[in-house]
Amino acid sequence: MAASLPVTSAPPGAPESPAQTAAPGRPIRFAALGDSFTEGIGDPVPGGRRGWAALLADGIGNGRRGVEFRNFAVSGSLSSHVRDQQAPAAAAFRPDLASVVVGVNDTLRRSFDIRLLAQRLDEVCALLTDGGAVLLTACLPDPGAVLGLPAPLGRPLARRQSAVNAVVHALSARYDAVHLHASDGEWVSDRSLWSADRLHPAERGHRTVAADFHRLLAARGLALGTPPGREPEQPPPSRTDSLLWLATAGTGWLVRRSTDLLPQLLCLAGAEIRHWARGTSAQLDRRADQALQGALAAVTFRTSPAVPPAPLPVPHVTMEG
Repeated sequence: MAASLPVTSAPPGAPESPAQTAAPGRPIRFAALGDSFTEGIGDPVPGGRRGWAALLADGIGNGRRGVEFRNFAVSGSLSSHVRDQQAPAAAAFRPDLASVVVGVNDTLRRSFDIRLLAQRLDEVCALLTDGGAVLLTACLPDPGAVLGLPAPLGRPLARRQSAVNAVVHALSARYDAVHLHASDGEWVSDRSLWSADRLHPAERGHRTVAADFHRLLAARGLALGTPPGREPEQPPPSRTDSLLWLATAGTGWLVRRSTDLLPQLLCLAGAEIRHWARGTSAQLDRRADQALQGALAAVTFRTSPAVPPAPLPVPHVTMEG
């Protein structure tokens, strides 16, 4: 059975969005930004890919209000790509709703910098909300846990993804986004949610994300149609599918990542083992937490000159296990 994701909604008395107040005859414009998670990898359909955003788009409108949906997400995108390429194109579309889900690819790069990621995401959120869009955001599980990496390799990735999720939580609160939690243990352990590569949602996973986003949007009056079904139409990936992926596309993925991430990840794993042997692993957690606090403190928020900026929530990185 697919996980039902916890969601957060707007506070009572929040101002209406353009999607609620626009002329009844005008379609609701929905833009999706991000990487392969939003592009639709793992949810193949005849003629291409679908994904959670397209499934959600089908349930936003109804017979009186249609939906105009554009998916700007591109597989492999980093936060810099979303800021520099996708966000300007999406802003020109003038969406009523805009999903921004990105960051996992940043954690898989040796150049990972949580401060830069926070600044880029803030700029994207500001650009879209300044145009009147309601944001959709999500926190995601760390790839090391999903792939089942051993602790020395997995914990550095877990710290990075935890920091990304903390930034997303803080910015979601600041911009009153529709935020969905998809980082809990149920998402990691439920294999039916994941495709053969264990890096992208399977059809069931995409449907789960779409259905839970629809539930939250409906609570705000922003989803008018029928919620997408949770049950997949295609069979889940088999062990043969997983082995076939590893022998074909997976090999190329591992080679590309090895030239970028693996050398540094091995160094991080060595440091992890040394600190574990000395009983000083908490030092690594504190360093990650300090980097996160610096990233959030450095973010510049764009507000009306007449309205002083509210303080940004400052969460802390926590590690499980």
